[in-house]
Order: sequence, then C-alpha cells, then structure tokens
Amino acid sequence: MSKILSLFLFLAFFNQSIEAQTIDSKKSIVEFEVDNMYVNTVEGTFSGFSGEVKFDIKNLDQSRIDVCIDASSVNTDNQKRDDHLRTADFFHVEKYPEICFKSSRISKSSNTYSVEGNLSMHGVTKSVKIPMNFENKLLEGRIKVNRLDYKIGEDTSTITIGEEISIVIKCQLK
Repeated sequence: MSKILSLFLFLAFFNQSIEAQTIDSKKSIVEFEVDNMYVNTVEGTFSGFSGEVKFDIKNLDQSRIDVCIDASSVNTDNQKRDDHLRTADFFHVEKYPEICFKSSRISKSSNTYSVEGNLSMHGVTKSVKIPMNFENKLLEGRIKVNRLDYKIGEDTSTITIGEEISIVIKCQLK
C-alpha cells in the first residue's frame, strides 16, 4: 500500500502545473530605438503589458510566455511623432491595437534562456528567438527586427527611417 501511495505522490509531483505569474505592468516596459535620417537615433517605449507568464527555471518544458502590449502606448517624447506612429502609416492602432508574443519553446544555454515563439504586429506574425535573462523575477531580452517584415511604415518615406529596430523587453513578474 505504501508503494502505491509513494508512486501516486511521485506522479502528482511531476505532473503538477506551473501557476501563472502576474505581470507588474507598472515596472514592465518595451524599449526600442531606430536610426533616423542616418544622423540620430529615435528612442521610445511601449507600456501596457497584459497576458500570462508561466516561467519556472526547473520546468522549462511547461513554461510559457503569452503577452501583449498596447500599440497605442508608443511614446517617443514627441507627441506629433507619436500621433503619426499610431496612424495607418505605421502601427495603425485602430486596426491592430496589440503587439503580441507567444512562446513555443523555452530552453536554457549557459547563463541565458532562449525563448522561441511568434511575434505578431501590424497583422503579420513571424517566428523569432529572443535571448533572455531571468533574475529577481525580471525577464529581460533583446531582439532586432526589420520593421518592413511587419509592413510597418512601408508606404512612407523609408529613406529617412532605419529598417532595423532594436528592442529591449523588461517584463517584471510579481
């Protein structure tokens, strides 16, 4: 009888699910930068995280990240530029209100985690791999994307705006 009970407890331990962690939206942010006119760099942020994160370093196979940010939260400290970025020329936030990432695989290599998944924005979904660090309940990753791959700003004068966007993701968990 005790062997059956031990087996049951063993199976229950390994089949337990990871509980979702709450995202601290006040401390979570996406930062970006892009070249502008080949002379300077425009820096900005997105805020307004929502979604679900289940991240357990001891059980990466069961871990997942499924988050979205509010595309209208774009902020470059220039109201006129931010208003233009929200239009159909760029993010078209009325039609595409969210930028979302959904992981498909999380693995660890040396001191870094590799988070693979789909990044969706402006009606386009692309597979990406984001190297991430995890410390003190903060997931932090860096990635570069080509804005034209997501059809962002493709109908505007692209000569003055760089195609490659550097993105830093900081997702603080409670």
